[in-house]
Amino acid sequence: MSKKSTPANTQIAGNKKAYHEYFIEEHFEAGLSLQGWEVKSLRASRAHLKESYVLLREGEAFLFGCHISPLTSASTHVQADPTRTRKLLLHKEEIGRLIGSVERKGYALIPLAMYWKHNRAKLDIGLARGKKEHDKRATEKDRDWARDKQRLMRER
Repeated sequence: MSKKSTPANTQIAGNKKAYHEYFIEEHFEAGLSLQGWEVKSLRASRAHLKESYVLLREGEAFLFGCHISPLTSASTHVQADPTRTRKLLLHKEEIGRLIGSVERKGYALIPLAMYWKHNRAKLDIGLARGKKEHDKRATEKDRDWARDKQRLMRER
């Protein structure tokens, strides 16, 4: 009897755009409440986080807009909804801190990455503050300068 093994912290999906649009100030790791067909689709890396977001309602956290494409072979007996709302599993204290930050300080909760950890799907959530246009330009300018600096150092 052999056991399927996945490397530790194998990324399923990422959200690169979040780092461009927001200043990420804190990271939280949340579990996901999933159905069987969703787990099989995640094993095939068929998830997209690009337009997803996290909302807090009645002391619970939910993931909205995450698209998990159903596999045709795995979801034959179930009516699969690719963009259904999924519950996030966090500790009460973490949810309390997040509620305080989001409601009082004007932060947003952005999903940054979905990955496997000990054969369980996890979601990396960022407590984020929106960037203004000039902040985005400054970040891009810094990145370009770092790239040019590396190039100059290599030429010597």
